[in-house]
Amino acid sequence: MHATALVDLSPARRAALKVSYTARALDGARPRHLLTGPEVRPRHGDLVVAAVTEIGRHTRLESPAGRRVHLYPGDEVVVAYAARYAPDQFEAEPPADLRPCDLVAAGGIAAQVLSARSDVAAPTRLAPVGLVADAAGSVVNIADLAGPEAPRPLHGVPTIAVTGTSMNAGKTTTGAMLVRGLTAAGHRVGAAKVTGTGAGGDRWMFHDAGAVAALDFTDAGLATTYRAPLDRITAAARTLHDRLVVGGADIVVLEVADGILQPETAALLHRDGLGAMVDTWVFAAGDAAGAVYGRERLRAAGLPVAAVSGRITSSPLAAREAAERLDVPVYGAAELCDPRLAASLVARPLVGAVGERTA
Repeated sequence: MHATALVDLSPARRAALKVSYTARALDGARPRHLLTGPEVRPRHGDLVVAAVTEIGRHTRLESPAGRRVHLYPGDEVVVAYAARYAPDQFEAEPPADLRPCDLVAAGGIAAQVLSARSDVAAPTRLAPVGLVADAAGSVVNIADLAGPEAPRPLHGVPTIAVTGTSMNAGKTTTGAMLVRGLTAAGHRVGAAKVTGTGAGGDRWMFHDAGAVAALDFTDAGLATTYRAPLDRITAAARTLHDRLVVGGADIVVLEVADGILQPETAALLHRDGLGAMVDTWVFAAGDAAGAVYGRERLRAAGLPVAAVSGRITSSPLAAREAAERLDVPVYGAAELCDPRLAASLVARPLVGAVGERTA
């Protein structure tokens, strides 16, 4: 008996597959062959066909087009193995083999849950059938589906990055409002989410705010950035930035997700590769203490911060409390949408850290 086997999917079975956002670059959108067997060892980013066995937290799967497709027991889905870091939901790691596992993100991430927030429902359960493979039996990884390498731009453009205290601090909304304001100021704005978990919602928000192009790390071959090598994440961020500039953006907005205590984000903030791309930082926080702490963390990393925003601005009292303790302004969503204010964030002299770095 063979330890591994290459299985052909029938046309009817292929047609019934529900393909996730993370697998959207798969040629033809639906695989023809699967590699299966007890000795198959998944890697971060490998695409897998799995059967839904039990509906839990995620009742729907995000499609390549952004539609949330309802899931039912017995459905077969195309998702990617990857780790997840989400304090408000799941901490999860890819399993060592094709054992039963969990759907840990609606964008299409398969992993084993290690811990979960106490008020979050149990995950939707998956039974992997086999890794997506080509006709020769080679496994298809999302890294194999990355977009073409962009040529290095002939010139730089102003770049604003948004990071924040944690998940749900308002980072994406802050970035989208900046895109809106800069677009209203007459700029061609490109936007990219350079870290996080594969899902299309944030990318669609950037599009809807007026970005001429919006990308995320999945376009650079990463299903998630949690547990990915730092050099790989930095290279992916550079690739996304370059693609936006070469594509005609005259200002770029980047989102650095997951919060400043997340291991990869914390390390990236101290790496020259990311800092060299960014002229201005905006910090998103949920409360005054987080805003003050985050501002100091970015200062210690030598990163120039222009403003604080995020969920904190939904509370006038919390925003005022933070403003009294910060040396940068606190702006709400409506203010970031103002073209003059948004443009001023790119041009203003910035308070930095050691050496008083300026824009």
